[in-house]
Amino acid sequence: MMSLFALDNELIFPPVDLADPDGLLAVGGDLTKERLLLAYRSGIFPWYEGEHILWWSPDPRFVLFPPELKISKSMNLVNRKNKFEFTTDENFVEVINNCKTISRRGQESTWITDEVKDAYAHLHQLGYAHSAEAWLGGELVGGLYGIRMGKVFFGESMFSKVSNASKFAFINYVHHLKSEGIQLIDCQVYTAHLESLGARMIPRTHFIQLLRLYCQA
Repeated sequence: MMSLFALDNELIFPPVDLADPDGLLAVGGDLTKERLLLAYRSGIFPWYEGEHILWWSPDPRFVLFPPELKISKSMNLVNRKNKFEFTTDENFVEVINNCKTISRRGQESTWITDEVKDAYAHLHQLGYAHSAEAWLGGELVGGLYGIRMGKVFFGESMFSKVSNASKFAFINYVHHLKSEGIQLIDCQVYTAHLESLGARMIPRTHFIQLLRLYCQA
């Protein structure tokens, strides 16, 4: 049975190779800017369970390399029709609010607590957290947010109120990130939705190597 590390006020994480088979590494700590940025640089991300902050580093890791983005014929058609309007960092708070409250199949609750929302809103004010939005008739209908460090974007959550809105936001944001030199997009854990867009699994050891190469604070 694996040991679960309990974090205190010291700004440190255990080595990621000590995580359990599901990727769970540690519990506790806080959501300060310094701890969150250290976590991402180390290949670790937070996920709440009840009142406890759990820290994860799954192996393998689900990622997207921007040149491997896949766009279906139907999504190409959506883009050509200009149904949606695309923006970045237009309304970060509303994006995370929607990610927090949107109903998801098979999920009874959200990991995005008020503490998480406040912590990432603070990172947005500091220039680390970013959002991408899809608009329809002036209404925010889809989007995503995450952390950008160096040449890496760490995706956190996305939402959609209208069919294809989140895909539209994601596809256009990948193009945007690629144009700005982003080399790696972290998708954390597998979803069929992101696999259809080109995301794939890589060994955690490879992921950590890429972070050392690309993730400069």
